[in-house]
Amino acid sequence: MDANRLRAWWWHRQALDGRFASQSPGHVLAATGWARSVAGAGPYLGLLARCGVGRNQVDEAVANLAIHELPSARGCTYVVPASDFALALKVGQAFVDGDMAGARKLGVTDQEVDKLGIAVISALRAGPLEPDQIRTAVGGATRSLGEAGKKKGITSTLPLALGRLQAAGEIRRIPTNGRLDQQRYRYAIWQPNPLARYKASPEESNTELARRYFDWTAPATLAEFQWFSGLSVRAAKAAVASLDLEPIEPNDERLLPGHLRSAYLEFVPPPKPQYALVSSLDAVLLLRRNVKSLLAGADQSRQLPVGAGACQAAGSLTDLPSPAILDRGRIVGLWEYSPEDGEIVWMSLVKADAALREAISRTEAFVRDQLGDARTFSLDSPKSRAPRIAGLRAANSRVH
Repeated sequence: MDANRLRAWWWHRQALDGRFASQSPGHVLAATGWARSVAGAGPYLGLLARCGVGRNQVDEAVANLAIHELPSARGCTYVVPASDFALALKVGQAFVDGDMAGARKLGVTDQEVDKLGIAVISALRAGPLEPDQIRTAVGGATRSLGEAGKKKGITSTLPLALGRLQAAGEIRRIPTNGRLDQQRYRYAIWQPNPLARYKASPEESNTELARRYFDWTAPATLAEFQWFSGLSVRAAKAAVASLDLEPIEPNDERLLPGHLRSAYLEFVPPPKPQYALVSSLDAVLLLRRNVKSLLAGADQSRQLPVGAGACQAAGSLTDLPSPAILDRGRIVGLWEYSPEDGEIVWMSLVKADAALREAISRTEAFVRDQLGDARTFSLDSPKSRAPRIAGLRAANSRVH
């Protein structure tokens, strides 16, 4: 199998080839996959790379509920298009009570959390509130879990109730400043509840998730879908059983929907480089979580900086230590943004040409002028990023 062609196909399916230029954020997310959101810049970078929209357009789509950040697959938060709100909530419900196991050991009961949920809904009828405002409004219905709770990462009963209500579609959380790359929220009653008319069973919902997944990123293996969905092996097999999936080649574990077979066989990779700078949590990387498959053979043993002077062979990585530079699906470099310098610091695995430098310059201007920073996740900061930036500078000086 031609690895370059396969990477370019994944690139094409993810619309990183520009085929969705000027399309809406909701359209892009529906066609290429939900955007992992952990209060980082990933959704903005991913949409910029796929359809060229700026931060204001993304924020407007959030404000208009064309897209929204929801707890969904594996119980993780993703930015999801309106067409998938109900499905995303449904597949996430199996994971919503993850913290309850620890809370029960601290004496918290399901009845207590349900009662608190009723109080939260009552408080929100007057309008959206921040967590501290909700805590004040519900009074004694919520309580601190003390030092024992802190050790388990559960400081009070309020997050337990908010999590349940979000998963049920009863409430939604709204970024206080309208942006996805921060972690301050207000909560509001969600009317109408996206799940009110959703009748699919959990099993049927898993199948719908699988259908979308293989459209977004096939060819992919059952194990890769299982990781993304958080399902057991048995449940993952059941989810794909009724789908028209077939091996990409005889005896190959990678599966492709039958309706994509002709398009895949006829696909011709772009002859010239096409660069994009994306988050390390971008769908092109995270859906299959297979870094090795996006590396050229000669790059498997290349040492990449992973921070604090340390390096690791690229082919041995499960996740990239920094945001990625890609060319037609191939990982060709890493980058970080330095707010102090107002610039992107990068290293490449290929000789830098004018097109690569232009892509870096364009993304740098976007981050500097529209985002201010490019955090990968909520706890990412210029200070924590400094060792990675130093590693990239050192690596770049060695290569160039």
